[in-house]
Amino acid sequence: MSLSQQEFQSATQAIERAQRILIVPHANIDPDGLSSALACYTFLKSLGKEATVIVPETPPESLSFLPGFDVVKEDVSETQQFIMTVSLEEGMEVDKLRYTVEDNKVNIIVSPKNGRIRSQQVTLSEGEPAYDLIIVVDSADLNLLGSVYTDHMDMFSKVPIINIDHHISNTGYGHIKLIDPTAASATEVLYHWFTSRHDLRDKITRDIATLLLTGLITDTRSFQNPNTTPRSLDIAAELLEMGARQQEIIQNVYKTKPLSTLKIWGRALNQIQIDKNARIVWSAISREDLAEMEAGSKETSGILDDLISTVPDADVYVMFTELEDGGLKASMRSSPAIDVSALSAQIFGGGGHPRAAGFRVTEFDNFQLTVLECVQKLKEGMVAQQSSSQNPPPEPVQKSIPVVKPEVPKKEEVQEPKPKPIEIPKAEESGKVIDVVEELKRDDVS
Repeated sequence: MSLSQQEFQSATQAIERAQRILIVPHANIDPDGLSSALACYTFLKSLGKEATVIVPETPPESLSFLPGFDVVKEDVSETQQFIMTVSLEEGMEVDKLRYTVEDNKVNIIVSPKNGRIRSQQVTLSEGEPAYDLIIVVDSADLNLLGSVYTDHMDMFSKVPIINIDHHISNTGYGHIKLIDPTAASATEVLYHWFTSRHDLRDKITRDIATLLLTGLITDTRSFQNPNTTPRSLDIAAELLEMGARQQEIIQNVYKTKPLSTLKIWGRALNQIQIDKNARIVWSAISREDLAEMEAGSKETSGILDDLISTVPDADVYVMFTELEDGGLKASMRSSPAIDVSALSAQIFGGGGHPRAAGFRVTEFDNFQLTVLECVQKLKEGMVAQQSSSQNPPPEPVQKSIPVVKPEVPKKEEVQEPKPKPIEIPKAEESGKVIDVVEELKRDDVS
């Protein structure tokens, strides 16, 4: 776990101070995003908070089994309250209160039973904002929230934001950041937060456990994806012990497919293309395909993971879907040889994980031609990425500085004093005998 207790504590203190909390997952909702939002909603309600979940588009019916699915709304309520306060004198009572609208003006008429109201008794103020905290889940960038953000940018700039995510491409927005790229899902990040204190852990009900496990199962493809870690498996086991309804998740997510979904999957399989030299596989579903099969664009979810990515001898797999309201979305998967998060970000401004990412193209004239253009750009990007990995830039060459050995001063030659020559006195002519030893002793003393 890369998040600290202090970071979890900051998030907990923020929700303790707040009362009206807005919860928003990314647009083009997926199971992890919706499960995270609903888990937050249920958790906050247990703490006595007012909570609202906004998803800018109707979630797929296949996720209707999720606890709290019916509380999801599509529009943000930013109703402003403007308050006019009249300070009544002691004993004064109000008889009537009414208003009129004339020439784009609102006239508020207060009729007292007794006495008079003067202008000095009237004060004006703005009411409390609709929300005092925003929690964004499973979204690497605020722009990925779609119209919830673009239509209410002023609100997002004024209200504190808690950013809860697991994407390595997260831009780091928000006042409090619970971002853990090592987590397998956004619900895994929530699990660590909800269990960071004993009193919070006690709030995890069977419904919350089911929501958290749903995100973990779906974002790991039942623990098949490379983002699965030993920690993910441990958390799944703990959620099962908490009462998560695993079979309910499996039945609804993997074993229930409407006929329209099966038909559109068949069309996608029929239109698979492969470039063996470039090692890329892709398929594309147009709006005409969706209309013919009576399917929605959300029903293409799962085609990439369950079908297209099973084609051998490829490094990149892409599923292109034309959206009903314009533009296209592209979901990508890859082998360890290619980082599709970097690839989609550099070419299309997308993002995600190294082996699971995506991007959007908002405007084009011809869907099929745009798909081919995207594939060509991806091929070029793959070549550049592989070339870069095989030939990393050389490390800067450091000029060798000649080492100058310091001169060792020559040891001064110390001349030992020459022994004083011993002079042997001559014998006097008088014939006196001289004791040589005694004479030497006298010389030493002197």
